[in-house]
Amino acid sequence: MKHFLEILTHAFKDTWPLAPWILLFYIVIQLIESKVDLQKATRFTGSMGPAIGAATGLIPQCGFSVMAAKLFERKYITLGTLLAIFFATSDEAFIIMLSSGTGAEWVLPMMAVKIGIGIALGYAVDGVMRLVGHRQVCVQIPQTSAGEPTTTKEIFMQMYMDDRSVEANCSCGQTHATGSAWAKYGLYPLLHTLQVLAFIFLVNFALTAIVHEIGEDKFIAFMHRNRFLQPFIGCAIGLIPNCASSVVLTEAFLNGAITFGTCAAGLCANAGMGYVVLLKNVRRWKRNVGLIAFSYFVSVVIGLLFNLFPLTV
Repeated sequence: MKHFLEILTHAFKDTWPLAPWILLFYIVIQLIESKVDLQKATRFTGSMGPAIGAATGLIPQCGFSVMAAKLFERKYITLGTLLAIFFATSDEAFIIMLSSGTGAEWVLPMMAVKIGIGIALGYAVDGVMRLVGHRQVCVQIPQTSAGEPTTTKEIFMQMYMDDRSVEANCSCGQTHATGSAWAKYGLYPLLHTLQVLAFIFLVNFALTAIVHEIGEDKFIAFMHRNRFLQPFIGCAIGLIPNCASSVVLTEAFLNGAITFGTCAAGLCANAGMGYVVLLKNVRRWKRNVGLIAFSYFVSVVIGLLFNLFPLTV
């Protein structure tokens, strides 16, 4: 019982200081979602599609992977642009790194890796598609008229969702809805913060318990010996369509349990609800399963390459 309370206290002390910073970041993200006008979404359809898609995917919010999947299904963007957005998406990772203090130094390297891989993969896939004679014809995205949705929240969580209702609950637990200023910029960010903090606490508790049981030195040595197995597990976790997967990967990295390469690989495989949206199209199940398998394989290779020269906190 004494050890349990010690582990519980340690996990709580590692978690609660992150609360105000995470809340602040989610309020800022909510402002971005509600204010940034993305009416000219044709920017994703041109030759710069993969580059712009990868840069957009870096924004830590769940809407863009859903948006990408819906745009791809309607032939508004290429396969390369879709994968560029998926591989650049990081969900909660950057928010947790920035909030943790010491983890902030890894934000720029992780961003560079994610956007670099997203852009390279996006253009490579589109190039291969052209070489094999598979012409990807992108139709023009219809422009909205006066009074129609124009912001990230309105367009990508209303216009391009199958359910055209105002509210849409996503895997992060946040309700993307219009409402009072208090609800949009107070209540929803607070609820999202509490959920993420709960995930962080559970991960910290589990890791602290493991380290306490086998010893920190033995734990680190064990993880180092198995660093080439880590990407396989990390990428499998990354495919889970919930913000918990990015929390687990990021916290495990910040606690020294996995390498930078494993964390990056898992986050590359982490496309949030994007794959779930694609899987709704049961007629194209072979294509969708193939995309998931391809993303997993590429992400694992990325992790293995990085782990040749492992970086840890």
